Amino acid sequence: MAAIPYWRLSGFYLFYFAFLGSTAPFFGLYFHHLGFDAARIGELVAIPLLMRCIAPNLWGWLGDYTGRRLAIIRFGAVCTLLSFALIFYSKSYAWLALVMALYAFFWHAVLPQFETITLGHLQGQTARYSQIRLWGSIGFIAAVMTLGWLLEWVSLDLYPYGLVLIMAGIAVATFWIPDAPVSAHTGVRLAGGFMQQLLRRPVLAFYASVGLMQLSHGPYATFLTLHLEQLGYSRAAIGSLWAVGVVAEVLMFMAMSRVLARFSLKRVLLASFLLAALRWSLLGAFAEHLAVLVFAQVLHAATFGSFHAAAVHFVQRSFDARQQGQGQALYAALAGIGGALGALYSGYGWNALGPGATFAIASLAALTAAFIIAIGAQEQQA
Repeated sequence: MAAIPYWRLSGFYLFYFAFLGSTAPFFGLYFHHLGFDAARIGELVAIPLLMRCIAPNLWGWLGDYTGRRLAIIRFGAVCTLLSFALIFYSKSYAWLALVMALYAFFWHAVLPQFETITLGHLQGQTARYSQIRLWGSIGFIAAVMTLGWLLEWVSLDLYPYGLVLIMAGIAVATFWIPDAPVSAHTGVRLAGGFMQQLLRRPVLAFYASVGLMQLSHGPYATFLTLHLEQLGYSRAAIGSLWAVGVVAEVLMFMAMSRVLARFSLKRVLLASFLLAALRWSLLGAFAEHLAVLVFAQVLHAATFGSFHAAAVHFVQRSFDARQQGQGQALYAALAGIGGALGALYSGYGWNALGPGATFAIASLAALTAAFIIAIGAQEQQA
């Protein structure tokens, strides 16, 4: 068995999620700095998520059809950098909307295909996925902590320059990664095509719950930073609080091989959804209390850490080796649909309903996801 290129795979995740750590907490703050209201902020944040409805499936089909996943990853990373650099031309709403759509189209070509390559390298050792993926969490922590501190001292006008530097790191990292033949995947060979596998009841329940879980993240991803700033927290403190969540996520990734050995995927997903409902309720009603806020951020271990690791395993077990790219892409696409709807409803409802009611809707969405997975999924051990 070939050696796993652990550090090269981990290096990509480090840069990729450093970019996510630079955008998820601060895009809303940046757009607010440019003078946009809550509705426009919600729309701008939703655009990259909406592109996940189209781009991953297109790139996933292309990856499965051609088998040239690594070429697609490299092309997508370079085009992401070039597209986002257009942000320096204008700061009008229409231009920013175009930039967000264009960079996201290529950005979403990258991760689903890379997940397939990673799993291809791990043949028979999929429990090690979390050990590699945790470096993405470390990148997120480094980025959110650094930017949270820097934005206390420098103007938000410099923010896009930092994003371009991280994007350049992603592009460089893709040329350091060795390819992995998808045919080496050791998963179960399944009869039937992609649609036949997709239309099975447990798989449909899984994908429906994915969309609802990401919808529930809408207020968190779009407005948490602004919400906490309005409650009196400094940007450095806010960055630290985001980092607390990702530290909890890292610890969960480190423990996931043992968790998945003991509990079924259904139970891990169900627990993740129920804890998400609790987390959104706490953020909406008690975020002014630091101890409650820290506890809510620790729950990120479930709302992202255990959820994402279990979801990747679920997709891998639900589709044939020839369908892995499409399966991972559909996971990304439905997450995008849910995330976009979450950003839109929170943008339109933030001022009209207030933070408490907006987060309450998120909690209800997570509870609905728990109900769907409870009645629809099978007890599937990782």
